[in-house]
Amino acid sequence: MTRVCLVGADDVDLRYELLSRETARAALATYDLAAPFENTVAVETVSLGAAVALLNDLDWYLRRFAETAWVLDPSVDADEWLSRALAAAVRDGDVAPAETDRYLRVYGVDDGRPVEPMYVARTGGPLPGYDLRDVERTVRVRVTESEFEG
Repeated sequence: MTRVCLVGADDVDLRYELLSRETARAALATYDLAAPFENTVAVETVSLGAAVALLNDLDWYLRRFAETAWVLDPSVDADEWLSRALAAAVRDGDVAPAETDRYLRVYGVDDGRPVEPMYVARTGGPLPGYDLRDVERTVRVRVTESEFEG
């Protein structure tokens, strides 16, 4: 199963905003909603393609109410999420799954909420620890080169 996690913007209640709108509510109706972090909505889909399709269906709402969207696909990596752009690139065959691990955003999790990311490029050694603030744990999200540089 491929997991999708939508991370709400700081000034909105993401779950409320999605479920209070008919089109978003309809797109999410067949899924069991979870909240792995504060102000997130997560669902399990059958494939990477289904995950990207769901994100495309929710695009209007994501642009207004979400900070970011992550996709966790076990065929790419069991522990590291993909950004929406990288998930679409893998689905479209533009990037091979084995070539997705170079660029990362490492998010801290503080009080159950993802906080500002630290940008890290793998160079062969161990990844540096998250040092932007004290956090409970971290979440690694693989990103495209343009997301890393932008």
